[in-house]
Amino acid sequence: MKKIIVITTGGTIAMKYDKEVNGLIPAVNGNDLVEVVPELKNIAEIDVIEFSNVPSGHMTPKMMFRLAHLVDEYANNNDVFGIVITHGTDTLEETAYMLNLLIKTKKPVCITGAMRGASDVGADGPANILASVRVACCGKAKEKGVLVVFNDEIHAANEVVKTHTTSCATFRSFEWGPIGHVYFDKIIFVRQPLSLEKIQPNNLIDNVYLLKIYAGMDADLFKYLAEKNINGLVVEAFGCGNVTPGVKEGIEYVRQKNIPVVLTTRVFSGRVAPLYSYLGSIKSMESLGIILSEGLSGQKSRIKLMLALGVTKDINKLKQIFNN
Repeated sequence: MKKIIVITTGGTIAMKYDKEVNGLIPAVNGNDLVEVVPELKNIAEIDVIEFSNVPSGHMTPKMMFRLAHLVDEYANNNDVFGIVITHGTDTLEETAYMLNLLIKTKKPVCITGAMRGASDVGADGPANILASVRVACCGKAKEKGVLVVFNDEIHAANEVVKTHTTSCATFRSFEWGPIGHVYFDKIIFVRQPLSLEKIQPNNLIDNVYLLKIYAGMDADLFKYLAEKNINGLVVEAFGCGNVTPGVKEGIEYVRQKNIPVVLTTRVFSGRVAPLYSYLGSIKSMESLGIILSEGLSGQKSRIKLMLALGVTKDINKLKQIFNN
């Protein structure tokens, strides 16, 4: 029987309703999570490691960085076939993406969670854990990077986003759809993720910010952040990479401080591209040395910049990293 390490971090999957506070709170430990899925005993030998038990909004990039190294530590054991991580859904896509860039193992690594608490009627956590362990036991899941397994779908970490605040079908990959599906009798993969790049610095560079553009936005926030001497900035622009004249002024100010600026889009799918030439377009900002993010969301672009800055501070090299 294959050995699977289940690493728990917390989230809704590990919460129960508390009548005193009238809401869900962390209340379930890692072993409890596994014990409510008796079918696991027929599928794999399970070892549970409790990394943390926090809401996903409490998960930090530094915690994600440590988690990635923990995954590799356990995956290096010859008797371990795969890894499953349970996680809160709010920041799950960011953790999955950082792990995807950082981890060295080629063994199956799956991350899952729940949209309903452990005490809720129709709790989806047990089914998601079961599906994730089944995928982690599948030889075809090797060398596919980190896989987000949710609602019987398998998504690539660099593509998946949370799309609904409460639905159990919240995780979607807008451009290409899931890479596979979990059926009652087998795991079926329909395509291979193409983006399996690695960025593996010794240290994580924090103090990297994310700003979302809105109509009429001025330069004030940009100037404020520039004076804070931040390490990097990600900007979610309109459409294929356009900003207001005020934001262009702000980006100019940030770049004068030699702070890297990554440009992505606030639109759910598609990539930024130098299509227009008016004031605030990509072409009007090319001389500033902005970095274009290839189809990544703002939150994932931030994760990538934090790792990339641990490798290089050179703008041209950063551009090459984001061009993958």
